[in-house]
Amino acid sequence: MKITRKGKLVARKPGQNHFNAKESRNTQMSGRRTQNITVTPKVAQRYINTVK
Repeated sequence: MKITRKGKLVARKPGQNHFNAKESRNTQMSGRRTQNITVTPKVAQRYINTVK
């Protein structure tokens, strides 16, 4: 999980760390892409000190 400069939370899709040999190449590559995680400001404030 990573916080971008603009304050977005970005993470990889879950379940894509291993056992991908039998998956199609398209599925393997889509697992490497990141996705934005949306959280409410109240929840974000609990974990991130720099939320405005």
